[in-house]
Amino acid sequence: MSTQNKYNEEAKKKIKELTEEIETSMMVTALGESPLQAVPMTQKKIDMHGDIWFLSPGDSDHNKNIIKNKEVQLLYSEPSSKKFLSVFGEAEIVVEQSILEELYSSVSDNWFDGTDDPNLTALKFTPKEAYYWDTRTNKLVSLFKMTVGAVTGNKQNVGEKGKLTV
Repeated sequence: MSTQNKYNEEAKKKIKELTEEIETSMMVTALGESPLQAVPMTQKKIDMHGDIWFLSPGDSDHNKNIIKNKEVQLLYSEPSSKKFLSVFGEAEIVVEQSILEELYSSVSDNWFDGTDDPNLTALKFTPKEAYYWDTRTNKLVSLFKMTVGAVTGNKQNVGEKGKLTV
């Protein structure tokens, strides 16, 4: 697996590529505390600045944790395609009505009573640093390459990994 570190715009592009493919992450808040406090979150959009947006209940534990400590870790995993991403950054709670309306969809009705629900908030996550693993091939091809490497003793390039600095 080759290492491909990326910076600034190239890093944002890679984060966007992977998060649009995976969409759901585990959002870890209250970093530094044990046990970890993680909740599954499905992103609503990635804006032109590279910020990742979610909808969240205002009375949720993760919102309460973000008020105390805005540092957040997002963990994305797509084992079937061998794509993984860990993103560290800062989150802020946003209650601007136009943003809530933009992010809201009929699926959101499962958690909220429309865009006027007083418990509806948006979370704006700004990535600072990330690390990714991306095989760029399907599982069968990756397995074949690993087998060839094991038999021949020659390392095979089964994808890329690297640090993403925004």
